[in-house]
Amino acid sequence: MKKTIRDFDLLNKKVIIRCDLNVPIKDGVILDDNRIRSSVKTIKYAIDNNAKVIILSHLGRVSSEEDKIKNSLYPVSIRLSELLNTKVEFIDETRGHVLENAIENMKPKDVILVQNTRYEDYPDKKESKNDPELGKYWASLGDIFINDAFGTAHRCHASNVGIASILPSGIGFLIEQELKMLGDTLNNPKKPYLVIMGGAKINDKIPVIEKLVTKADYILLGGGIANTFLKARGMDIKSSVYDKDSISFASNMLKKYEDKIILPIDGYGSNAYQDGLEVSYSDMTNIPDGIMILDIGPKTIKLFSEYINKAKTVFWNGPVGVSEFSNFEYGTKQVCQTLKESGAIVVVGGGDSAAAAIKFGYKDSFSHISTGGGASLEFIEGKTLPGIDIIEEK
Repeated sequence: MKKTIRDFDLLNKKVIIRCDLNVPIKDGVILDDNRIRSSVKTIKYAIDNNAKVIILSHLGRVSSEEDKIKNSLYPVSIRLSELLNTKVEFIDETRGHVLENAIENMKPKDVILVQNTRYEDYPDKKESKNDPELGKYWASLGDIFINDAFGTAHRCHASNVGIASILPSGIGFLIEQELKMLGDTLNNPKKPYLVIMGGAKINDKIPVIEKLVTKADYILLGGGIANTFLKARGMDIKSSVYDKDSISFASNMLKKYEDKIILPIDGYGSNAYQDGLEVSYSDMTNIPDGIMILDIGPKTIKLFSEYINKAKTVFWNGPVGVSEFSNFEYGTKQVCQTLKESGAIVVVGGGDSAAAAIKFGYKDSFSHISTGGGASLEFIEGKTLPGIDIIEEK
């Protein structure tokens, strides 16, 4: 069992907390502050226990000077100050005398947010490639390291693995909750156990599907993943997007687990992958020429609801349609509502499904919404997450 922030005496200690504050920002305005809110509990605990709190986070990708300008964490520092109800001092650099002096002058309960760790990715990818000197430098700024950034736990970066390899380390409350819900809850799920998988791509989810199909009682498929399985079943899906390279995999899965895999029977589509176009409805057995299916239909919702309402545990990863298009958000919205009303333990596996659930007003409707799409899938797949593996054991 990994050490947590509770296992350390934080009094007057410089505590580096790696958070995931990678939120969408447009023209300096934060569009969704969910990840910031998710970090508050751990930061607040450190403040309440008289630590000197130094926060690290990335924001977007940085491969140019222009990226630095648009991916500054300054707007996040303002929102974090509001949520913590305390001043958060923003240091507009990732290393140097200004940062060092600010930390040197900290008092217990002070909070500093360091500029985007991925500023160190331009031009040499020092953060993302876990440059040992960078990790050593950041570690020199603190006494204790707490990783609470589940969204990057599957990455080996200087700001997680690099620091944790040097300082006494533990996990925060967010990662603790992620491990509990994705690990304990889904490893020993209350039955019937239902999995809902959506999204456009199947290739990167093949290992997860192979893992989950042996544990789940049923798997409901939507999106491009479902199209690939429908194609493998021999159906004419017309212009719908599917993965040619995964047809063989889908065919084998259908032969082996035919009774477990539930596919859409109707849907909504259009003649182009674009929002605002005329919507066409059809059964999957009779899709019009030139139409690509972009969402599931009411018959499929009725079919899916029969399985959802019998389930005791549900893991959902990936929207069942192109939910970012207003014309094709119907299916994902209906799945959200049915899950909310089901009474089941519902774990949403981060990424686009988490974004959709929050966007449609279901943020507080489920047992757990993961903050890490890729990390949650790799964890469920059974892979080692470097950012957690490096943390000290109790």
